[in-house]
Amino acid sequence: MPPVTDRSDAPGPMLRRGPRPLLLHLTLAMLKSRASAAGSPNSKPDWQSWSGIEAAIHAALQNAQLGNAGPEAPPPVDDDLIGGIAAYRRHPWSRDLRDPPHVWEEGGSRILDYRLPSGDGPTVLFVPSLVNRAYVLDLMEGGSMLRFLAGQGVRPLLLDWGWPGEIERGFSLTDYVAGRLERAMAAAVDLSGGPVVLAGYCMGGNLAVAAAERRPDLVSALALLATPWDFHAPDPSRSPRAAACLPLLEPAMGFSGTLPIDALQALFTLLDPFGVGDKYRAFGRLPPDSPRARMFVALEDWLNDGVPLVAGVARDCLSKWYGENAPARGTWRIAGVPVNPAALRLPAFVAVPGRDRIVPPESARPLAHLIQGAQLHEPAAGHIGMVAGTGAEQALWRPLLKWLKTG
Repeated sequence: MPPVTDRSDAPGPMLRRGPRPLLLHLTLAMLKSRASAAGSPNSKPDWQSWSGIEAAIHAALQNAQLGNAGPEAPPPVDDDLIGGIAAYRRHPWSRDLRDPPHVWEEGGSRILDYRLPSGDGPTVLFVPSLVNRAYVLDLMEGGSMLRFLAGQGVRPLLLDWGWPGEIERGFSLTDYVAGRLERAMAAAVDLSGGPVVLAGYCMGGNLAVAAAERRPDLVSALALLATPWDFHAPDPSRSPRAAACLPLLEPAMGFSGTLPIDALQALFTLLDPFGVGDKYRAFGRLPPDSPRARMFVALEDWLNDGVPLVAGVARDCLSKWYGENAPARGTWRIAGVPVNPAALRLPAFVAVPGRDRIVPPESARPLAHLIQGAQLHEPAAGHIGMVAGTGAEQALWRPLLKWLKTG
């Protein structure tokens, strides 16, 4: 069954290309396999240094900027990985959730309203990241945080940033926060009849912090879910590696006005170079009709259904957030004014997943200490698993619901 969606840019059914960029992940697996085979049990494998990894990632970035995906695969040196990828690509599951009505739109963005007729609880405007599709919060039947909350009386509104068009390609972070997000917040307040809870996921949390500080009249409370703040914690050398890739990306950004999807995926690989290979090998051992297999496919389809990041935002994030650690240093500015979470005076819920490899707990936890009176919630979950995994209801959905109703 093809996906049911109103998106004009939706991928066709069964056109899976993941994991993206494929050649990079196969190359990393080959590097790891060769180094492990050559090393002795008492030696540290060469792949634990960054030379081979960075060379592979730099090559992937260059391919991405040229629009060249490279050959479909190098020689199959890792049968388990190849088998896992093949099992994923032929899996019959596809997302079939229909979008709820949209109640506001501007450019490529819109607000989706998940309210049920019986809902009489608080209105929550969810702000996702700019670099992935918003529907991770509405992933699949039985695996949708927004539909769960709606069933408990909450009125969830989802800001779907959409695909960046001609207008958005000239945006900066100030345009997104002081422009589009604030106007979306005003629309949510009009719908609700009063200030709303603002809930930011990942990068969306950074935008939500800045918007809540600028427009406290529109916000009754703030929820921050796996939101990075100290970009140099716990390893000060990790994030600058991503920032150092910026010169490689300039030709592509200058041409298209965006950072391409495969380049973004290659940058994320810096955070966990061998994680993709490990999870696909594990997937190949799962019964295809198991709930875990379906969840894996749903999440991988979402991860590989990416959105390019507009060039101005990519430059700011890589140079200022990852390179300079501007948020933690107090030098990140929106419309010329520093963003200061300590200035917020409102109820706050800060969820910091303990097994997060994308936003390490040490990076997200400072927000709970900066915002006076914030409630810190630390589930034993990962970055995506906390919002959409098989254990997400216990890890986040119910604790967030309790805070929304009593906090």
